[in-house]
Amino acid sequence: MKPLGVGDPIRLGPYRLLGVLGEGGMGKVYVGQDGAATAAAVKVLRPELAHDSGLSRRFVREALAAQAVRSPGVAAVLGAQTEGGRPWIATEFLTGPTLDEAVEKHGPLDETGVRALAASIARTLADIHAAGFIHRDLKPQNIVLTSTGPRVIDFGIARPEHGLTLTTTGQIPVTPGYGAPEQVLGQRVTPAADVFSLGAVLVYAATGRRAFEGGHVAAVQYEVVHGEPRWDGLTPELYALIAPCLAKDSASRPVPGQIATAFAPPKNSDRVWRRGLVADDIKERERLVRELTAPPTTGTVTTVTRRRLLTGLAAGGTVLAAGGGTTGWWLLRSRASQKKDNLFDIPTAVKTPNARLLVADDGDYMVDDSPKPLWSTDAAVDGKSRAPLPVRDVVVIGLYGGIGAYNVVDGKLRWKVEDVQPDHYLSLSDRLVVTLDAKGVLRTYVPSTGEPKWTAAADAAALLTADEHAVYVVTKDHRLRSVGRSDARIRWTAEVPARYRGKLSVRAAVDSGRLVLSTVDGHVLAVATANGHLVWELRHQAEKASLSPVAQDGIVYVNGKTLTALRITDRKEIWSRATRDMYKARAEWGPPSVHGDSVYALGGMFPERRRSSDGNTIWTSRKDGSPVLVQGTGVWTIDDSYKTQVNTVNVDNGYPVWSYELPEAEHHGIAVDGNRAFIRNDELLCALPVF
Repeated sequence: MKPLGVGDPIRLGPYRLLGVLGEGGMGKVYVGQDGAATAAAVKVLRPELAHDSGLSRRFVREALAAQAVRSPGVAAVLGAQTEGGRPWIATEFLTGPTLDEAVEKHGPLDETGVRALAASIARTLADIHAAGFIHRDLKPQNIVLTSTGPRVIDFGIARPEHGLTLTTTGQIPVTPGYGAPEQVLGQRVTPAADVFSLGAVLVYAATGRRAFEGGHVAAVQYEVVHGEPRWDGLTPELYALIAPCLAKDSASRPVPGQIATAFAPPKNSDRVWRRGLVADDIKERERLVRELTAPPTTGTVTTVTRRRLLTGLAAGGTVLAAGGGTTGWWLLRSRASQKKDNLFDIPTAVKTPNARLLVADDGDYMVDDSPKPLWSTDAAVDGKSRAPLPVRDVVVIGLYGGIGAYNVVDGKLRWKVEDVQPDHYLSLSDRLVVTLDAKGVLRTYVPSTGEPKWTAAADAAALLTADEHAVYVVTKDHRLRSVGRSDARIRWTAEVPARYRGKLSVRAAVDSGRLVLSTVDGHVLAVATANGHLVWELRHQAEKASLSPVAQDGIVYVNGKTLTALRITDRKEIWSRATRDMYKARAEWGPPSVHGDSVYALGGMFPERRRSSDGNTIWTSRKDGSPVLVQGTGVWTIDDSYKTQVNTVNVDNGYPVWSYELPEAEHHGIAVDGNRAFIRNDELLCALPVF
């Protein structure tokens, strides 16, 4: 570890950088500190690689993938963001030697230590695999020994079975001697590959020597595929436990759960991380990190002290673990933060219980007939409620005094939260529902259960939208604010240009580093998600229509006087189309939606489907209504010109299929998901089938 040098950033996001942990072929890792004086490791892609937009996206995407793995044995990701052309990933900071450092300095682990290591890593692999990922690069350098046990780090090439690998051309995607035979041969990789790597790790931990060695890389890889591991130095008991993990045939290897049971360390075996030479090493590093992140004093002494501490940490062996074209990072997890961490222990999204699509040829419905609802309930919906919000197995709606979640299958109330605003709720990747209370505090809940999670005192007046990193709000004093999803901290607050102050609509879109906003008087503006700074404007886009931008794959589609597709980063127009009413007069477009390769919106008279690539018409329907949403093989709209009428047309040709009439209502809304259409009609909430 060393002090910052020329060209090193001083700050990234909420983190003030204190020193360089190390660097590898892909980037650098810094030790950083946030506003609460919490240490973090911040990994940054090299500048020459940051210009590769595909690599940058993969860098951040893989960080978010690692964030999906919830286990006490992995290095949890705190945040990831592309900022100023420098993508970065922040993690909690782990103090402790890596396994290879500990073995090199203190010698092999005894049998109790090997058993404790094996059981812990096996449980962690089980968690990684349960989340749908394969680590693919388990090795001693990627295992950190801490006072609370071993931690697996570096998800640089971890991915789902058919995912992408973050490597540069010509690099070996696994470390020779630890990757499984199927990885060496370029064959399909399953979770069993991680088990083989664990076996090789355990041989090293128990003997201090690699299981497979050779004079050069090719020789090592040949031994992995065809040779016999080096068993000398293992006790008969450990040999019997480790050997099955190193089977050449992946189907013959045990699964992590079996390994954890078989190694079954003796009671109190976790003392190995709290007593002895390794434990002393860990404690010394913890002391140095506490001093490094202590509130700084003024003057030259601070600089000298910090430099000394950085040098001390480097001498202690806390250096960057680099291998496989990636770089590692460390976490520090204090006991005081454990309760807080539980608020961010977010379960994965549940599976959507899709309804059966109706088929006319099977006699499920008659064209031009009215369908029978799947369910209907008097939900006492608040008049200010947003449209229904389907979130996997529930649909959320604003109720008098709060919000409620109803089972999408039968319409029964699943949970209800009071004292939050009924007109402010959003889905956060279907893993949380975020809402807002009267004091401007963001509150989050697990959709399926209503379990409360993190809160953030954001002084918010309105929820706008959210992306993978943050929730974006308008504050009570009419400013924009970004609240991090990984830590509930305010990332930035930005002033709104005076001409738009107090005029922002809640309809917003976010994509590719841009937050696109609309105003109640017909203007559009975009700000950078990194800092809230204004990037571009589109003035006088609408006179009467409510603007409702939608964004996807770097394009934002805006309604109003024209239906326009813009490149979201710089407002470059891709295409623009006008519309006319029944008297051939210029009219305005209703809110658009994007599905597949098409954009759907209500023109001057009827809903239209247009190609998203060039804006050309595919069809124009003869059934009125807005918004225009796609589900199943139909397009859904809601028309309130007389009674509330839900209209559907065929997605391929725009031909009418059926209409469903409801009583006249003052408030209505529609949403679609899971082969269901959810309709709000005043206090009524119902679900309709989909064809």
